[in-house]
Amino acid sequence: MIDAISLETAHLLGDALPATHRLRHRIFVERQKYGVPSWNGMEWDEFDTPAATYLLWRDKASRPRAIARLIPTSRPYMIRQLWPELAADYVLPSSDDVWEITRLGIDRDLDLAVRGRIFGEMFCAFAEFGLLQGITSYLFVTPPQVITAALGQAGVVAHPLGAAKRLGRLPVVAARSPVSRQALRLLRRHHHITMPVLRLVGEASAKAA
Repeated sequence: MIDAISLETAHLLGDALPATHRLRHRIFVERQKYGVPSWNGMEWDEFDTPAATYLLWRDKASRPRAIARLIPTSRPYMIRQLWPELAADYVLPSSDDVWEITRLGIDRDLDLAVRGRIFGEMFCAFAEFGLLQGITSYLFVTPPQVITAALGQAGVVAHPLGAAKRLGRLPVVAARSPVSRQALRLLRRHHHITMPVLRLVGEASAKAA
């Protein structure tokens, strides 16, 4: 399962939120060489606000091993504030029904096969969360090969918003992809996932499809 938490609900998973920032430090500061703030082995930035939702894949010891951050574009978000040049061909939105996904990462200490399964589950969780929250589309900032592997090969549309730019060790691209039940069906089929994967922490039950 993929857990969705916010600043309001993170306490229900104990150490999950600081553990998420520690994993982000390993992925984005130590491995990707991002020049972002850190403290005591934790990475954060100005977009880690109460408006952010975090999706976590946790192992049997309840440690986050894969993470992503989701922010509504009605609040300050990375593409608009930091890299508007990534969307040179696109008018950036400010809307509660368009969200940005950033800080997507998976612990490289996991086996390759496990990482592949988590990768598919995360993208299915994005779609499930979007349907539950009335989100119509997502903006991504991620390496181009991630867009291709997760969405393009599944048959899900992803519109590039501009040219790629190198951040840290890798080039990244901004893209927009719609949220729909059809997109969720395509993602589940491509990633061989048959059941819902998302759990909204603090809510008794939720069904996206």
